[in-house]
Amino acid sequence: MADVRERAAPFVRLVQRRREPVVVQAFRSATAATIAYVVALRLSPEAAPLTAPLTALLVVQVTLYATLTNGVRRVNSVVAGVLVAIAFSLLVGLTWWSLALLIVASLAVGHLVRVDEYVPEVAISAMLVLGVTAHSDLAWARILETLIGAVVGLAINLLLPPPVWVEEAGESIEGLARRVRQLMLRLGEQAAGRTAVEEAAARLHEARRLDHDIVQVDASLRQAEDSLRLNPRVREGLLHRVVLRTGLDTLEICTVVLRVLARTLTDLAKEREPHPLFEPETGEVVERLLSEIADAVVSFAVLVTTHVSLNADAAESRLTAELRQAAATRDKLAQLLLDRLQHDARQWQLHGAVLTEVNRIIDELDTEHRSRRLLEELDRVSGEQSARMPRLSRLRERLGIQEDLWRNRTGLGGPFR
Repeated sequence: MADVRERAAPFVRLVQRRREPVVVQAFRSATAATIAYVVALRLSPEAAPLTAPLTALLVVQVTLYATLTNGVRRVNSVVAGVLVAIAFSLLVGLTWWSLALLIVASLAVGHLVRVDEYVPEVAISAMLVLGVTAHSDLAWARILETLIGAVVGLAINLLLPPPVWVEEAGESIEGLARRVRQLMLRLGEQAAGRTAVEEAAARLHEARRLDHDIVQVDASLRQAEDSLRLNPRVREGLLHRVVLRTGLDTLEICTVVLRVLARTLTDLAKEREPHPLFEPETGEVVERLLSEIADAVVSFAVLVTTHVSLNADAAESRLTAELRQAAATRDKLAQLLLDRLQHDARQWQLHGAVLTEVNRIIDELDTEHRSRRLLEELDRVSGEQSARMPRLSRLRERLGIQEDLWRNRTGLGGPFR
């Protein structure tokens, strides 16, 4: 019985993962490529029309928006390459020097027609066509197969809508918040005890490495933003994009301030070596304050990525309580630092910098600040869309799809907090 379960385990995991975006995308890509090949076998004069499935595979990207843009660019690249090859075949034919000129001209034309990542495809198409005797037949066959692959890829996206990558982006944002929290906790332990300069410098390098994490989260968020554009299974995609983007912007500001805080503590360790960074009572308060702020950072990330109103209410209440407690601890720290200043003014600039930096993080996480920033960004993006597409904006207004309906929710409910 145990052997049967072990053999069936891979299939069970596959069934459990059938709804994951990666699995869905693999199924959609394979389906599009196969259908494109079957259609091309009937319509193309070539015996093995592999250009059609290749085009379909490239066109069916992870998002519908990327599929549309990639399909148009790929078709343009193939047509441009074929036209360049026809011109060369009529003028000079195929020689070593004409091949070199063909590649240079094809790449130049690719940049001229703005096909972006498909610039090499222009040269590839041109070389394939130029290298065959029946130039005209191969040219039209390649264009036909490219069109078949592009049409099939677009059709698959309409019949099998691409996955929405919002959940993955949310997990990336929460993961970044938890890494920030761990670093804050270590900085708090450092402030409460006797810390060597080398250890403080190590925390500073760790804070600087958060920039790489932000780049990765930003890439995940861009993918999620594209998956919301033109996706038939998503409503109010603009609002979702603005919520996630402004949330990541806030976390990015917090990581920048955290890096400055780590630098301040490193400088303080150099100034006070071999003594502790703070007096025992002050160090305990700093540790408690950073721990409270660290918890608030995670709560903020959970709030940003929560799409159910009830869960969002609970997340906002938890964040508000944590920020209120952190503000009280900050005030206590400010009083302790003020008392120390009256007796010992050494390192008062660094102590004041610590207080300023933790206060900045608290302000960035504040729910009222978050709501104002969200509304400002929503107004800005909506204004830009209205300017680019005035007719579509008027149509949305006639249908009653307006962002004001969302703003009237209590506290910008759900994911719009």
